[in-house]
Amino acid sequence: MTPDLTFILGGARSGKSAHAERLAAESGLPVTYIATARIGDDAEFAERVRHHRERRPAHWALLEAPLDLAGALREADRAGHCVLIDCLTLWLANVLFASASANDEIAVLPVSARDAFAQFDTALANTRGKVIVVSNEIGLGVVPLGSVTRLYVDELGRLNQRVAAASTRVTMMVAGLPLTLKG
Repeated sequence: MTPDLTFILGGARSGKSAHAERLAAESGLPVTYIATARIGDDAEFAERVRHHRERRPAHWALLEAPLDLAGALREADRAGHCVLIDCLTLWLANVLFASASANDEIAVLPVSARDAFAQFDTALANTRGKVIVVSNEIGLGVVPLGSVTRLYVDELGRLNQRVAAASTRVTMMVAGLPLTLKG
């Protein structure tokens, strides 16, 4: 059985989260929102998260999964239910830098990240309900300077490709407009 998986990509402020939330609400199913963000000491980022929280319906369930996205997906997923994951971009940063200090230069994918990706890929392939996944498309520009940034862009590109291949529908958001890429 093919999972009911919708993947929504876009740049910053392209409308991808709002579109995903609209699709989840329109599904008519109970919704669990899986948030991957870690706020930390960043006041501006905390304001962004607050805006997302206020926009979501109060009756939606919430799971916070900055690292164990596969576990959160397995916990929330069930037939007749919608899971919205927002977003892979932040989750990847959390996973890549989970054990790194601010001064560490990582140039290769840590084994723990490979394990997290494999677990997420498996959880996604085995879903029974409707799943909507949001991610940024950041690979449209020049090759970034610095090994850490290149590693991040490369790994997000690979992650996005795997999720898109597994998805029944893929939408690219540009200036608030959904462009159907698949399905």
